[in-house]
Amino acid sequence: MNVIEASNLSKRYGSTHALRECTLAIPAGHVTALVGPNGAGKSTLLNLVVGLLAPSEGSLSVLGSCRPGSLAALDGIAFVAQDTPLYKNVSAADMLHLTRNLNRHFDWTYAEARLGELGIPLKRKAGKLSGGQQAQLALTLALARHPKLLVLDEPVAMLDPIARHDFMATVLVAAAEDGVSVVLSSHVLAELERSADYIILMSQGKVQVAGEVDDLLAGHRILSGPAADAAAYTELPVVHARQGEVQTHLLVRTSMDDRVPRGWESHPVGLEELVLAYLREPDASALPGPLRSSVIDASEARR
Repeated sequence: MNVIEASNLSKRYGSTHALRECTLAIPAGHVTALVGPNGAGKSTLLNLVVGLLAPSEGSLSVLGSCRPGSLAALDGIAFVAQDTPLYKNVSAADMLHLTRNLNRHFDWTYAEARLGELGIPLKRKAGKLSGGQQAQLALTLALARHPKLLVLDEPVAMLDPIARHDFMATVLVAAAEDGVSVVLSSHVLAELERSADYIILMSQGKVQVAGEVDDLLAGHRILSGPAADAAAYTELPVVHARQGEVQTHLLVRTSMDDRVPRGWESHPVGLEELVLAYLREPDASALPGPLRSSVIDASEARR
């Protein structure tokens, strides 16, 4: 089952496209990271997924074949938006009551026990909790619904390193023990490298590349060699190049079977390095010299 499936999905505000011709399929059972610069369309895509927005063009389904915003979709998806929205003047206990009354399925015992383990006082107002506690309260409200899909929009952006680590640890436990599929957007690449096993890179409202992290890393290499020989790689799909007077470093889309010419070295690429390379070349524009940038789409990445 695909927890999210989109075909030529677009969202337009007047003449401005927030999302353009997005086609992707995210299989269940993954922690999926949605990565891109501000304005890439990440939040727009997530708001479409949870039914807060309607598409301008294209189609979108969730949890197999559900329409976003339908009763079946609402029962199966939990959403934690940016800035962990909570009623600041309402106590944690009243937030539990409110969430239970607004949802058909809510595990009060789980929520109360989890807040107790975290040391979050039920009588304290949400606005008086620390940033990490507020994030954990919002996450608890979401997980107490026992969703099939957990959608998180920049959930750790404002948290300190310890709170960020604790938050992501809870998400990973839910994914591993309860089988919850997770889709989260984030700028914290180091955190994603430890947690995500599926990644989607977005820029200017379009999907650049999508696929399982291991497959994407195996399909890219760093080639280092003499600058004078760089022209030999004009036929390779070069994602990003750093070219000096003596040495050239190319991040290329390749396979493990590709031969490395004499005088050149091949190195594996890390997730952060791969992400930054694609974000630096959002338009697949020409690179200096004979080298060109090449961006693969989501369907090609899954082959």
